[in-house]
Amino acid sequence: MAKVGYARVSTSGQSLDVQREKLKDCGKLFQEKRSGLDGARPELKRCLEYVREGDTLVVTKLDRLARSTGHLYAIHEELKRKGVALSVLDQHIDTSTPAGKALLGLLAIIAEFETDIRKERQLEGIAKAKASGVKFGREPKLTDHQRAELRRKRKKGVLIKDLMKEFDLSKASVYRVLGDET
Repeated sequence: MAKVGYARVSTSGQSLDVQREKLKDCGKLFQEKRSGLDGARPELKRCLEYVREGDTLVVTKLDRLARSTGHLYAIHEELKRKGVALSVLDQHIDTSTPAGKALLGLLAIIAEFETDIRKERQLEGIAKAKASGVKFGREPKLTDHQRAELRRKRKKGVLIKDLMKEFDLSKASVYRVLGDET
């Protein structure tokens, strides 16, 4: 039943001192200087691996822990699975209480709703662009003539590695062109 703290600032020019002071009652403190948008936060990963059943993960603010509401929910689910409570000091959230669980649940519902709306808008935008004649993806690297030439050379026994060099393609791309013949 230990308190485990996690502190983070976005840039190396910022100080962790204020968060350290607020988290001074924690027996173990993980801290790092990384952007919240950075998915690779090694100290957060170590912290989540470290906490055990009965522990409480303590942070000063939600934005110090998660980069989005969806990310927060994923972290909370991992903590819940491990039997670890979450305490957010500045926002007075404590998932060991019914009110704290309810607040975090509400945030998760809002995150899911936002994701669904964003996805719907994206699909509508893609459909509208396609209807307007917008083409998606890269231009084909080879012309139809070059594709036919590559197939002819392969039928004559030219090795894949030689076709890769000649046409400046990856092995997968050469096989894709050969497979498009059907």
